[in-house]
Amino acid sequence: MIGSVLSSTRRRLVLASVLALVSLGIGQGQSAEHPTCVVELFTSQGCSSCPPADRLLSRLARDPTVVALSFPIDYWDYIGWKDTLASPSFTMRQKAYASMRGDNRVYTPQAVVDGVADVIGSDEADMTQAIKSNFRRKSAMSVPIDLGESQNVLHIAIGAGAGGPASVYVLRVAKTRTVEIRKGENSGRSMTYTNVVRAMSKLGDWNGGPASFEMPELKGEDEGYVVLLQQGTPAAPGVILAAAKSDGL
Repeated sequence: MIGSVLSSTRRRLVLASVLALVSLGIGQGQSAEHPTCVVELFTSQGCSSCPPADRLLSRLARDPTVVALSFPIDYWDYIGWKDTLASPSFTMRQKAYASMRGDNRVYTPQAVVDGVADVIGSDEADMTQAIKSNFRRKSAMSVPIDLGESQNVLHIAIGAGAGGPASVYVLRVAKTRTVEIRKGENSGRSMTYTNVVRAMSKLGDWNGGPASFEMPELKGEDEGYVVLLQQGTPAAPGVILAAAKSDGL
């Protein structure tokens, strides 16, 4: 796990470090346009309704102000095709969101925006409205954050803001993955998935003041990182207060 390789001595709560990392982040691993929303798409290779949502997420990912993430789930594996990218932890995250909302709605394709609202992942109009209506609601995406990469080290700088305490998560993300699906509802189709989450680990805690973190890069070829600052816990996730992403995601 990513978190296991982080030494506690590498965590610094020093404003000078934050300012230094802010200057480092621009042009070295993060777009100059900072993200203003996070879209998490819960999708499945075994779901015939998912390809339009996967294509919509791919279009959203081209916008530097959007963090667009694919979370492949595993609960449709039984209908004939085992999703090659799915993780039980992603299914748990989707169910945790449903529990926190209180509606217990779990389906594919389902998108969660800023950790707050859910929409049908293929409905572009509803997706656009959810993104607009969630902007700065409940402190969503209101905390400054920068992500930089240099000399095989990931640097994260978080500014002061409201909404703490919250957790800092690092996600290792594959830019694209193409899969030949041979069984199930999408049998015979070749599908390309965008910004596929391959691992997600808690890096540390944030209590409202400036904070900075470092960790060795562990990404593979054609992979990058997303950092989320999110209220709650993995079992009870809340609003996403900040997000940053590597170039190309």
